[in-house]
Amino acid sequence: MSRPDNSQSTDARPASEPTPAEFVSVANLTKYFSVDSGLLSRALGSQERVKAVDGVDLTIRRGETVGIIGESGSGKSTLARTIARLQEPTDGSIRFDGEHIETRSESALKPLRRRIQYVFQDPLSALNPRKTVGESVRKPLDVHDIGDPGERWDRVVSLFEEVGLSSSDLDSYPHELSGGQQQRVGICRALIIEPELVIFDEPVSALDVTLQAQILNLINRFQRELELTCLIISHDLDVVRHVCDRLVVMYAGEIVEKGPTRDLFADPRHPYTRALVHAIPSIEEDSARDYEPLSEETPSAIDPPSGCRFHPRCPEFIDGNCINSKPSLKTTQDDNDRMVACHWRERSQERRKSHTPPSESERAVIKHELDT
Repeated sequence: MSRPDNSQSTDARPASEPTPAEFVSVANLTKYFSVDSGLLSRALGSQERVKAVDGVDLTIRRGETVGIIGESGSGKSTLARTIARLQEPTDGSIRFDGEHIETRSESALKPLRRRIQYVFQDPLSALNPRKTVGESVRKPLDVHDIGDPGERWDRVVSLFEEVGLSSSDLDSYPHELSGGQQQRVGICRALIIEPELVIFDEPVSALDVTLQAQILNLINRFQRELELTCLIISHDLDVVRHVCDRLVVMYAGEIVEKGPTRDLFADPRHPYTRALVHAIPSIEEDSARDYEPLSEETPSAIDPPSGCRFHPRCPEFIDGNCINSKPSLKTTQDDNDRMVACHWRERSQERRKSHTPPSESERAVIKHELDT
């Protein structure tokens, strides 16, 4: 696979370089979706809810690129859309550049829309099929009344050229372009009004490996040149590995681990993160790992498991504490930049390696004893 040029990557900042200022901060952020479970349930006030994001704390520093990773259904995109106020939060706070935005009305959000832009996973569905891509990219300039008509088209043409599109593409309709071209148009539309925060939702998931590298290089270049703050959502660890300063690992609506990208890949602390990292294909001789892959069973978002939500699938399951007690997300003792939500957190690597998890039948007995 072709890799993005990460010669300028900053997985770890030099010790002499000051820590960037906090730019985005969410606290106890929650997003639930109601499920239509029938008239009787609604009448009794017992309507079920999908717990897509459940009490998330996250900080993004100005000028950095943060990646959110996890399997489908982990809450990554819902978290990103809620941060951008494309969805209303159920609870919790969202601060952008020091100001609370979680309760702002739609009209009060207009200035914010210019500062925060979102690049959607499917660029074709995000573009108006009845407008040319040039018109779609110019639209944000019209909405925010930036420049006169001539200046707006000049900006569109210039940006098209910067992302590797031709001026002849301006009059094309979305369906006439390739997937890579559509994604470049989506990036153009996000950058045309010079935002400060850009959220990329699975920006390369539908592209072949060559185009993936091109788009990732493009994101890297604009992040450096425009000093953007970026949030990248991906289920592909190889994507975030090459473009992100820090990673956030989500599972079943919660954050289970955070840390600098390089450190998290070198030494994943949460069993779920370890499983994701060990699942990355490698041709290196020392990559052979005696590590059991995760089962396909994913937790219910309506009725998630008690205690640690990962315990039904955890290859490092300890004991009834995993079922009965929810681990909190805490800083590790040996590294202030690392946070993990796991009962293994303060246990030694030697103890982890020597631990033999109980069998499925033994787990069932433990759960039965806790339930009775």
